[in-house]
Amino acid sequence: MTTDLARSQQENTVDETLSFEEVIRVRRSIRGFLDKPVPDSVIREVLQDGQYAPSNCNTQPWNTHVVLGDRLKQLSALLHAKNDAGEFTPDFTFDQNNFYGEYRKRNDALGKAYYEAMNVMREDKDGRRRVGAMNYSFFNAPQAAFLFMPSFGDNVRVAGDMGMYGQTLLLSLAARGLGGIPQTALGFFAGTIREFLGIPEEFKMLFGISFGYVDEAAPGNRIHMDRVPVDTSVTFHA
Repeated sequence: MTTDLARSQQENTVDETLSFEEVIRVRRSIRGFLDKPVPDSVIREVLQDGQYAPSNCNTQPWNTHVVLGDRLKQLSALLHAKNDAGEFTPDFTFDQNNFYGEYRKRNDALGKAYYEAMNVMREDKDGRRRVGAMNYSFFNAPQAAFLFMPSFGDNVRVAGDMGMYGQTLLLSLAARGLGGIPQTALGFFAGTIREFLGIPEEFKMLFGISFGYVDEAAPGNRIHMDRVPVDTSVTFHA
């Protein structure tokens, strides 16, 4: 393709993406999707954006598996069965009870807002389990990405790489008017998902991302959590 042809195509293309500032503020965790598949071409564009995420020493450690259609429905049924049986197979530990101080308060505030939006009270244990299990229906998303990684040392740096990669995917989705949610709950069944997809044992899973077209009417999308002021998190040294 010549430079002139590339320029001509750019000039005739309507840029429907958002500005960077808009994308940052529009992105939120979506807990309810329309039963409308995202075109393969759009998924590939998002994944291509993800390839430009930073990583330690340019290792690009992400090993992503996108599951959709009947295959995703089969996986959903399996995860629900494993969750009901309490057969967890995580690669990494995660316990919300480890949060403390302000971090615990923020965690509790999110939980309170979410369960209230779902009309589930604190004492309703069955309702809370039902809402939690929505993770394994991928919040009705017709597709989900499972982010696997090789294991290096204590995994801290590679986990950081995966976080930057995941955020790049989420911002790319938001820029296209789509939504996504990073789900550590899917990581509770890393072994099950790895076996189901035929992924080698050497690859570990931190989280997955359900994504798609946002269902604005879904109760889980009614919540909008605030962010603390910059000065709460940042200290300048001069």
